[in-house]
Amino acid sequence: MASSEPGDGVATKKMFIPLENNPIVFSKLSAALGIEKTIQYHDVYSIDDLDLLSFIPRPVYAVLFTCPAQVYKRARDAENAEMAEYSGAGVEEPVIWFRQTIGNACGLIAWLHGVSNGGAQKFITPGSALEQLLKQIIPLFPTERAEVLYRSQELETGHGAAAELGDTPPTTEEHVGNHYICFVKGGDGHLWELNGGMKGPVDRGPLTEHEDALSERALQLGVRSFMRHAGSQDLDFSMVAIAPVLPDSTTDT
Repeated sequence: MASSEPGDGVATKKMFIPLENNPIVFSKLSAALGIEKTIQYHDVYSIDDLDLLSFIPRPVYAVLFTCPAQVYKRARDAENAEMAEYSGAGVEEPVIWFRQTIGNACGLIAWLHGVSNGGAQKFITPGSALEQLLKQIIPLFPTERAEVLYRSQELETGHGAAAELGDTPPTTEEHVGNHYICFVKGGDGHLWELNGGMKGPVDRGPLTEHEDALSERALQLGVRSFMRHAGSQDLDFSMVAIAPVLPDSTTDT
């Protein structure tokens, strides 16, 4: 039975329905929690085909990336084991990082990382549920932050509405097939890897003024570092870019 209390670290008792890495799903979440429609979510169908990449508006503020669990383990388990537990808090943080304590909420946490950091944060609607939540949690340390997210009814309601839009039948059973990671170009100009299942945020290095979160250097520092650990059967990758709205767009994605 699900508990109403958060677990320690990344252990969890409350379970959500997993979010698909899908622009329609994240658009619904944005509408529910307060992101302006001047940013949009874009499927990234290839990181090698320049013609396909050219259709994505720039700059890309953040990339929501999913990969198979076995690839994630090969790429990050050793690094995470060596990391110290992050203890940052307050407006002086280079990025805002959220520890995940809700089961199956990795998509929600990735989205929060993507819209709360870097260039996307300026599109948070004043007075919205998300703006009020961030004001409450930014001064807090990671454990207290996670407890606020765990108990947030606005997050739970918004997540539930978005999860209904996926193509996969909804379930709250433990889901370990894929991991979400968010790559953000922070306000400091660095590429940050933000994952609520790790011990803290990871600075992957500086980007130039003209390099965004989907630039080739960002891909080399981030997404391609996972691809290098993929075997021939590891094909279940997906990417959604958070970027400006397409010119003359008539959709809500």
